[in-house]
Amino acid sequence: MSFNTFGKLFRFSTWGESHGPAIGCIVDGCPPNINLNEKDIQKELDKRKPGQSKFTTQRKEDDKVQILSGVFEGKTTGTPISLIIYNKDMRSKDYGNIRDKFRPGHADFTYLKKYGIRDYRGGGRSSARETASRVAAGAIAKLVLQKKLGKNFKVVGAVTQLGILGCNTEKWNDKTITKNPFFCPDKSMIKLWEKYLLGVRKSGSSCGAVIEIRARGIPVGLGAPIYSKLDSDIASSLMSINAVKGVNIGAGMNSAQLTGEQNSDEISQKGKKLKFNSNNAGGILGGISTGQEIIASFAVKPTSSILTTRKTVDKFGKNTTISVTGRHDPCVGIRAVPVGEAMMNCVLLDHYLMNKAQCQ
Repeated sequence: MSFNTFGKLFRFSTWGESHGPAIGCIVDGCPPNINLNEKDIQKELDKRKPGQSKFTTQRKEDDKVQILSGVFEGKTTGTPISLIIYNKDMRSKDYGNIRDKFRPGHADFTYLKKYGIRDYRGGGRSSARETASRVAAGAIAKLVLQKKLGKNFKVVGAVTQLGILGCNTEKWNDKTITKNPFFCPDKSMIKLWEKYLLGVRKSGSSCGAVIEIRARGIPVGLGAPIYSKLDSDIASSLMSINAVKGVNIGAGMNSAQLTGEQNSDEISQKGKKLKFNSNNAGGILGGISTGQEIIASFAVKPTSSILTTRKTVDKFGKNTTISVTGRHDPCVGIRAVPVGEAMMNCVLLDHYLMNKAQCQ
């Protein structure tokens, strides 16, 4: 299988399967002399790990990361950083009765048709378990960006819509996001979301979500105007996350409903300070960062593994039915927040390094 590597100058390659002995990644292109220890990475992994609340899968994984290379005396050496996370709470027997069936909404069918073999235990390589490796790589990118861009730099993500229930992003509060199990930025919606998702879980179903990622303290000039636009690379990174089916940059799809007057982000100058009156462009013009807040959002489909019996076929071409047991998120979008943050950090560092190489 090819295409397991992401990035140009700052790159990471992930490996491992959902029910294998371990997962991990190799990070290449990290600058030297960056303070790094396992606790720095663990903080980000703890935001993504399963079993933290009744609203996520009850698979119990500590997701403890171990650094195998690339760090000496607490600092990066500029050589590849190898990371490993051991799997501990696998229940492969949960998948024994569906080993020959294709789960609707999963990659079972396409994977087998392409490769002629598949790991049916939790989806194997196509499982969202792989995203823990991305979060580990993103933690390293975050540390580098904090050192290079300073205290004003910050990437923060939140769930802005849970199933049919949205929230008021005008009430966005970073502190609120960290204090509820939904990563919700609007305190007034938390109780309603809790009631809604408990109902979804009780019924054996699932729901989707919309996640918004905001990046602050980004300098002007990251990105290239043609084949490596900053927004196209951000969109590609977010689209590569499991279960993501759509990405918006700034106003995104909604910009099609606006007039030219409504959509244009007017610019004014006061002294030495440049001001944009709005940010429909999401902080990116012509593929290059404007210095505004970069805003991207993505839609995560409902978890495909549900208790409700569905029609499908097996690998022998026979019609059958399937009901997926085991431990699954009623809304996988909740745990996609730290994954989205990680991918944003990786793209921003990649473009920061490319910009430094060409223009500074």
